[in-house]
Amino acid sequence: MKQIKATISLALCMLALPALAQDTKIKFQLDWRFEGPSAFFLVAKSKGYFAAEKLDVTIDAGSGSANAVNRVASGTYEMGFADMAALMEFTANNPTAPSKPLAVMMVYNDTPAAILALKKSGIKTPADLAGKKLGAPVFDAGRRAFPIFAKANKLDPAKSPFTSMDPPLRETMLVRGDVDAITGFTFTSLLNLNARGIKDEDVVMLQYPNYGVKLYGNAIIVSDAFAKQKPEAVKAFLRAFAKAAKDVMANPEAAVKAIKERDGLIDEKLELRRLKMAINDAVATPNARSEGFGQVSPSRLALMASQVSDAYGTKNRVDPKAVWDAAFLPSKAELTVFPK
Repeated sequence: MKQIKATISLALCMLALPALAQDTKIKFQLDWRFEGPSAFFLVAKSKGYFAAEKLDVTIDAGSGSANAVNRVASGTYEMGFADMAALMEFTANNPTAPSKPLAVMMVYNDTPAAILALKKSGIKTPADLAGKKLGAPVFDAGRRAFPIFAKANKLDPAKSPFTSMDPPLRETMLVRGDVDAITGFTFTSLLNLNARGIKDEDVVMLQYPNYGVKLYGNAIIVSDAFAKQKPEAVKAFLRAFAKAAKDVMANPEAAVKAIKERDGLIDEKLELRRLKMAINDAVATPNARSEGFGQVSPSRLALMASQVSDAYGTKNRVDPKAVWDAAFLPSKAELTVFPK
């Protein structure tokens, strides 16, 4: 009888205890496949930085920035990684959308978009693109922003028509001579050309930031609904990411191991080079060091909003305040991540 009473008392005590706190679940949508740049997120996962912040983060490969924005907007994913221009376009074209994604941390302070051509084409400068046939998938960030590049370099976009193709065919068509030049991210298209037997020294690469284009690239985005419901979780995610970013830039070789853990088929040497290019071309740039990791310049963001409104022909003008919120960023000390 005493044993029964003791058992009942123990059960009642257990019922009276507060339920154990569960980690906040976050589904995160990448912009592309598990390649070099995804190390920034995968390191935070593999090293337990998300778990230490009481976050249960699932990271999925993506199929383009526009899809990442749409999936966060739909509520399928709480957070994601997407090109700032794609976010601006969605927001301006969907002012009444029930859930609008917000950018909360800048990662690619400079767009990695570029125009690539083979040296034998004779293209050396933006002026040489007049009368040439360009190629890119219809959703490519460099193609969408080409009117901005053209305006900055006094070109007539109509004189450089685009041919559309699926992403896997872009570099192949350039090598075959079906197009004279292509647009793409530096760390994607150059390495794809290498894989098709083209050496670096045989490629001309006109990087947008080097030719008057001050666009931001990819940022971490979050559903505004999730941000309102779980603001501390968003802050925790960014803290963990910043910690991982510091590790990745300090030791890219070790960071690539996290990608290999997720996708055993990757070429580590190739992805290490891709990661280093992404860091150099988009993440740890002079602009990023000046503005601060994860942050933006209000005047530069406003300029981009105006340029995207014009180049993308949005239904409404892009309001920079509707796409960016710095309130979730970690402290200045936690954002000190660049190698000296």
